[in-house]
Amino acid sequence: MIHALPPLPYAADALAPKMSQETLEFHYGKHHQAYVNNLNNLIPGTPYENSSLEEIIVRAEGPIFNNAAQVWNHTFFFYTLSPSPKSMPSGPLAKAIDRDFGSFDQFKEKFAQAATSLFGSGWVWLVADNAGKLSIISEPNAGNPLRKGFRPLLAIDVWEHAYYIDYRNRRPDFIRNFWDLVDWNVIEKRYEQ
Repeated sequence: MIHALPPLPYAADALAPKMSQETLEFHYGKHHQAYVNNLNNLIPGTPYENSSLEEIIVRAEGPIFNNAAQVWNHTFFFYTLSPSPKSMPSGPLAKAIDRDFGSFDQFKEKFAQAATSLFGSGWVWLVADNAGKLSIISEPNAGNPLRKGFRPLLAIDVWEHAYYIDYRNRRPDFIRNFWDLVDWNVIEKRYEQ
């Protein structure tokens, strides 16, 4: 199986000024593409050469896992964003957020704190367990909650390549502006599946 870089669901300049075209050209066009290329070069002749990304993430270790997870994580991240997002959750997801975090504002505060305090590079996720209970988990490097049996709903990439062009070392500013791009329509659909 050959893995491919999925097309962005918006133009490269559509998220500016919160996320610049230059950031997307590097983050999506270079970093994301490099993970796809690396994975395609690593899997021939291995048990994973005909596996889906999800199968590889759950079973593989080392460089094959790292590159497969980064392909999946980045696609998930980019498909969460929109130039004209729904700015707040509603319906069952909004009720679950209130139930599990107290309020939407308290959820955002806890999620931002996790993203700000994750040491080094990695991902912060809003996930649901099999019963629909929500939690926030931090994963270093290419960590992915599929390995722990969670259903990912939302992720923020806190590798420096996600924000350094636009924000330099100001990760909290990137996180604050991230909320203006998150499309809660997408996350609601993930929750209700």
